[in-house]
Amino acid sequence: MKIGILQTGHAPDQLRPALGDYDALFRQLLAGQNFSFATYNVVDDVFPPGPAACDGWLITGSKHGAYEDHAWIPPLEELIRAINDAGRPLVGICFGHQIIAQALGGRVEKFAGGWIVGRQTYDWQGEALPLNAWHQDQVVELPPGAEVLAENDTCAHAALRIGAEILTLQAHPEFDHDMIAGLIEHRGDRVPDDRLEAARAGLGRPVANGHVARWIGDFLRDRVPA
Repeated sequence: MKIGILQTGHAPDQLRPALGDYDALFRQLLAGQNFSFATYNVVDDVFPPGPAACDGWLITGSKHGAYEDHAWIPPLEELIRAINDAGRPLVGICFGHQIIAQALGGRVEKFAGGWIVGRQTYDWQGEALPLNAWHQDQVVELPPGAEVLAENDTCAHAALRIGAEILTLQAHPEFDHDMIAGLIEHRGDRVPDDRLEAARAGLGRPVANGHVARWIGDFLRDRVPA
């Protein structure tokens, strides 16, 4: 099964030599599940020819906001709607979660409570699930047909299922502690010191990346069109 990774941002220059870019993190996260991958750097205006180019799709995180005025955002929203119309499975992570919701009729804005960074615990349909996060924006209005799968006190719409073929997560199952530590160092200048200290305190504590990786893999495989 071929997964198209729609890359909407790049990891900090200082981290890429050791940790890889965002697409590499997803290749690692989903390794061993019989997927092949193709990366399209939509943030650099590189788009696939259409939904049929891959069996399933995944949209990465980004430092950009879904509501910002970038030339690549409207065509990405058009592609999201085309993927949805074609019935191809689609997964969105962080910015991907937000841009999918926005493209399908939801709304995204900066969270009044500020930045959410580091290890967070989510109520995932009754199961406590710890994952790393790094965001200020959130989905504040759901698109039609969306079901909330996960939430906590600082993120009411932490994971969504939209129809049968779309799954989105606000947190980052592809981020390990090295990536969070690197973001603290290289992109922490916009984040209040108390949030950074809390994120540092969470480094090394367990997260459920492997559990979520298997869940994402099962979701993609189960929804491939015949």
